Amino acid sequence: MAGRDLRALFGSNDHQLGADEAFTNREGQWRVLVSALDGHLQHISAPGFDAADLEAPRRNLLVFHGVGGIGKSTLSRRLEAALTDAERRPAQWGEPAWRGPRIVPVRLDLARSANTDFERVVVTIRLAVAAAVGRPMPAFDIALRRYWDHQHPGEPLEEYLRGDGLAARFGAALPEQMKAALGEVAQGLALPGMLGSTVGQLTGALVGALREHRRSVRALAGCARLADLLEADTDLEALSYYPHLLAWELVRLPARKQIAPVVLLDTFEAVGDRTHRDMERLLQHVVWLMPNVFFVVTGRDRLQWADPALHGQLDWTGPAAWPGLADRALPAPRAAAADPGSRRQVLIGDFSDEDRHDYLTHRLATDGQPLIDPSLRRVIAERSHGLPLYLDLAAMRFLEIRRTGLTPQPADFDVEFPALIARTLTDLTPDERHVLRSVSLLDAFDIPLATAGAGISRDAPVLRLLERPFIRHAPTGLWPYHLHDLIRSTLRAAEDTTDDRWSPRDWRNAAERAHIAVGQQWAEHTGPGRRLLIACLRQGLSLAAEFRLDLRWLTEAAWQYVSDSVWEPVTPALRDTGDEAHLQTPADALVELLNTLGRRQHEHRRSTANRLATVIDAGLLPEELRQMALYYLAKAHRDLGRSTASRTGMQQVADGGGRLAPAARRGLAHLARLSGDFPTALTAAESLGWAGRQNRVLGDIYWPQGDITRAADNYEHARDDAEQHGIAGERATAQAHRALALAFADPTTADSEIVLARHLLTDLTLHATTLTVHIAGLIRDAGRSTDIDERAQVLRTEIDTAGLPSVLSLLELAVCFHHAIRGDEELLTTAIHRLRRLTNDGDHAYLADIAHFMGDRPITPAARPVRWLESQETIRQRWRTLVTERRGT
Repeated sequence: MAGRDLRALFGSNDHQLGADEAFTNREGQWRVLVSALDGHLQHISAPGFDAADLEAPRRNLLVFHGVGGIGKSTLSRRLEAALTDAERRPAQWGEPAWRGPRIVPVRLDLARSANTDFERVVVTIRLAVAAAVGRPMPAFDIALRRYWDHQHPGEPLEEYLRGDGLAARFGAALPEQMKAALGEVAQGLALPGMLGSTVGQLTGALVGALREHRRSVRALAGCARLADLLEADTDLEALSYYPHLLAWELVRLPARKQIAPVVLLDTFEAVGDRTHRDMERLLQHVVWLMPNVFFVVTGRDRLQWADPALHGQLDWTGPAAWPGLADRALPAPRAAAADPGSRRQVLIGDFSDEDRHDYLTHRLATDGQPLIDPSLRRVIAERSHGLPLYLDLAAMRFLEIRRTGLTPQPADFDVEFPALIARTLTDLTPDERHVLRSVSLLDAFDIPLATAGAGISRDAPVLRLLERPFIRHAPTGLWPYHLHDLIRSTLRAAEDTTDDRWSPRDWRNAAERAHIAVGQQWAEHTGPGRRLLIACLRQGLSLAAEFRLDLRWLTEAAWQYVSDSVWEPVTPALRDTGDEAHLQTPADALVELLNTLGRRQHEHRRSTANRLATVIDAGLLPEELRQMALYYLAKAHRDLGRSTASRTGMQQVADGGGRLAPAARRGLAHLARLSGDFPTALTAAESLGWAGRQNRVLGDIYWPQGDITRAADNYEHARDDAEQHGIAGERATAQAHRALALAFADPTTADSEIVLARHLLTDLTLHATTLTVHIAGLIRDAGRSTDIDERAQVLRTEIDTAGLPSVLSLLELAVCFHHAIRGDEELLTTAIHRLRRLTNDGDHAYLADIAHFMGDRPITPAARPVRWLESQETIRQRWRTLVTERRGT
C-alpha cells in the first residue's frame, strides 16, 4: 500500500508538502511471483515457443531487491519451500492455479559460491534436473564431462559432488546419467567400452559425425550448436554457453517427464560490483540461454540489464532484450497488480544506493518537485547505509532546520541520531540490549563470541537478537553475523539517553571481555588457522588500541602472523601513521608494526624503514616484539643496500637469542654473500638448520658459483621443508629461487618450475618473490625472445617503485645473459656497465664478475675482489658453458 506521511505534512506550513511511502509484505511478493510464473508457463507452452531462439526478448526473470538483512534470503527460502511442497506454503499466500509441467525449484545462495564458482551454479542446475527427470541429457552431459576432465584432471565429478555436499542434497544420479549418456553416444559411434579417460576421443568422433550429418547421431543432430561448443576451448566462457544445451534437452523430454525448472539465485550482489561484472555476465548467459527456465533473483540492487549503456560489459542489454526490467521497480503490492510482462523488479525492505536517492526525491516534495536538493540527498543517502529509519529521521531533521528559517547544509547531517538508539532498543529485552551493545564492539561475531563478549552464561539472548533485522548474516564469513553499520556506529558514537545506558567503565569492561573472547577463539582453534588468525588480530588490535588494553594474546598472535610469511593487511592504519606522537600505547605500536610489515610488499622500502624506526624509537613494545621490529628494519636496510646498518641490526637480533635469532644469523650469511665472501657465507649457512632456512641460503650461495644442479636441489629441499612446516610464503619463495636457478641451465624444466612458483604465489602478497619469478621468465627466454629489453624495462619500473635495488641487480644479470647468448657485444657492454654502477657499493659485485664470465671477458682490474668457493677459472668456465649451451639449443 501507499500512504501519506502525516508527520511531514504537519511538520510544515506548506500545505503542498507531501511524501510517498511504500510498504511491502511477503504476501504481495508471493502474488507477484504467482503472476509472473503463470505468464512464463503459458509462454513456454504456446505452440510458437522455441527454446533455441537466441533473439526473442526474455521475460523468464523476476527480481526482488533491497538492503541486506531485510529478509530477502528468507523470502527466497520460503518461495523455494512453497514451490516444492504445497503444505509448506503459508496459508495466507493462497493456492495458485498453475497448469502445465511440474514445477521443479532449485535455490542457489551465491554468497557461498561467490569466489568465481560459476561451475557450482551450472552443476547444481543440472543436478536438480537429474533428480527430477531421472534420465541423461546427452548433449549437455557430454559437453560438461569434456569440460570437467580438462579443468579438473584427476578429480572425478563424483568426488566433487560429495565434497561440496551436492550429492547429499540432490542424490547421486548425475554421474550415472552422465555415464549412460557417454555410453549411448559411444555405442552409436561404434566406440564401445568408452571410459572417462577417452572422452576426448568420443567428442572428436561426435563432432565429426555431426559435421557429416551421420545417422548414428540422429538423436543429437537437431542440436545445431553442439558441435561448435564441443570444439570450443574448455573454459568458463564456454561453460556459460552449455546451458543452451540443457534448455534444448528439456524441450525434448517426453510429455510425462516435462518439468518447469525455477532457479532462485539468492544474494546476487555477491557476484561482483557494478564495475567488475565477469561473474554477472556468466550468469546472464545462463538466464538468456534457458528461456524455458524461470529465474528469481534476490539481491541488494536492481538488475541493470535493461540499461543500453552496459552494452560491452554484458552480452544482452537494453529494454528490448529485457522488457520487464526496464521500468523503475515497484513495491510488491503495485507490482502484483501490474502487467506481469512489464513489471519484473520488486523493491523490498531497506534501500539500495539508487533507491535511497529515489526515496529522498519523493519523500519530501512540493508542487511535484523534490524539496531536498541533489547534493544534500547524496550526503544523506551515503550516511544512511540504506537504513529507512535513518532516511526518515534525516527527512524530519531537514524540516526541523527549515522551520528555523535556515537552509539545511550537508554538515547538519554529519551527526548521529540518538533516536536511532531508542528506536532500535525499544522492543528489546534488557538481556538483548546488553548483548547488542557488546557485539557493537566487534566487526563480526558468532554465537559463542557474542555470548562470551556479553559475559553471560546462556545463548538465548544472543539467539533472540539474531532474529532482529539489524543483524546481518553472511554465511561464508568466519564469523557469520555483524551489526548493521549505521546502527553500530550510532550505538558507539551517539549520546545514549536510555535508562540502561552504559558508562565509560561499562564499555571498557565489555571491551576487555570481547578481547579475551576473541583471543580464546584463536587459542582453542585446531588445524590450519590463517584466516582465523587474521580475523582475530584485526578485532583484537582494534579493541586493544581503542580501549588501551594489555597486549596479552596479541603478542603470540603477532609472532604467528610473522612466521607464516604471507603478509595480509591486519588492521586499518593509525591516524597520521608514522607520527610517533600518536603511538601512545603498546597496542598502538603493535598496530603500526604489523601494518608496516603488511604494507612493505606495496610500498618503497625506504618508507618501511622509516616507519619501523619510528616504532622502535617510541619504546612502547615489549622486548621480544622490539626484536621483531629491529629484525625487519635490518631486512629493509639490506633491501635498500644499506649493508652496514643491516649488519648492525642483524647482529643485535642474533646476539639477543630470541625467536628471530636464527633468521638474523641467516641475514648475516646473506650479507656475507652479498659482499662476495662466499666461504664465510657457507660456513654461516651450514649451521642454520630449518629455523634459519639453511637449504634456501645454500641455494643462494651455490648458484652464483654456476653450480646450478646443487643450488636447485637445495631449493627443492627448502621448498619441501616449508611445505612440511606449513609455511606458504617460504614455500613460494624457495620455489621461485629454484625456478630462477634452473632457468639458466634448462629452459624446458624451468618452464614448469615457473608455473609451479606462480601457483604457489596465488593469494600471497610477496612482491620481491613475484619479481624473482618474472626475472626467471626472462632468463628462461634469454637468447630466444625478441622482447627481453622491453620486459626488463617494465620490471625496472616495478623494482624502482618497490625500492628493491638488490632485485634490480639480478634483473641486469638476466639482461647480460641474454646479450651474451646472442653475441651482441655492444649491448652486453652497456648492460655490464649498468650492472657495475648498481654494485659499486660492494653488494652484489660478484654479479658483474659473472656477467664478464658469460661474455668470456676479463675481469675489470678495479673490480672488487670476490672470494669464490672454487677457483675463478672454474666459475668462469661454468658460466661460459651455460651461455654456449643455450646458443646451441
